[in-house]
Amino acid sequence: MNFVHRRRIELLGAYVLNHLTGIELTAVQDHLDDCADCRRTVAELAPVVRALAQVNPDDVAVPAHLEEVVVRRVDAQRGQRRRVLVLSAAAAAVVFAGATWWYLRPTAPLEPVALTQQAPGVTAEASIVPHTWGVEIKLDGQGFAAGQTYRVVVTSTDGGEVSAGSFIGTGTNIMRCNLNSSVLRADASGFVVRDAAGAVTLSSTFPPR
Repeated sequence: MNFVHRRRIELLGAYVLNHLTGIELTAVQDHLDDCADCRRTVAELAPVVRALAQVNPDDVAVPAHLEEVVVRRVDAQRGQRRRVLVLSAAAAAVVFAGATWWYLRPTAPLEPVALTQQAPGVTAEASIVPHTWGVEIKLDGQGFAAGQTYRVVVTSTDGGEVSAGSFIGTGTNIMRCNLNSSVLRADASGFVVRDAAGAVTLSSTFPPR
């Protein structure tokens, strides 16, 4: 499975929940036209989406003392094996509650951006999220030299550069990272990724706002 296919699969959950817009929505729709496996996955997710639609987020609550309560009641009943089974059920309840919150939470606007330069062997996709404190970059990719440090800067409309942090390359494994800068979206013109030697590995130019 190649990087692009994996990336489309990762977006299927957001697609069935109608959380995709713009470039990402079009990319997934085009992919579904050509991929029977992903169409089947979308069909399988549909009942889950209908079930989630019936959940009131205000009704999803996991008490902080849940484990203690479960353990005490189980110990008073059937011993260690029962304890493990019930704790597993309690853990599943926690996971379900967390998943429900994740799918139903308010989401910040995600703006896919085009990559204008990539070093040979590097494949990546990027989106940005405008915040009141600056721009967040969501970068997914592979082909960044394993173990090498890459530094990221956001370029501003006045020609300046502001650090957005760094990440470690993962080679052929998929790398996912979130990077943050203090440059406001209206003042940001793009970002640049440089390797340890300072050479540009990746860059992007943002649409003007």
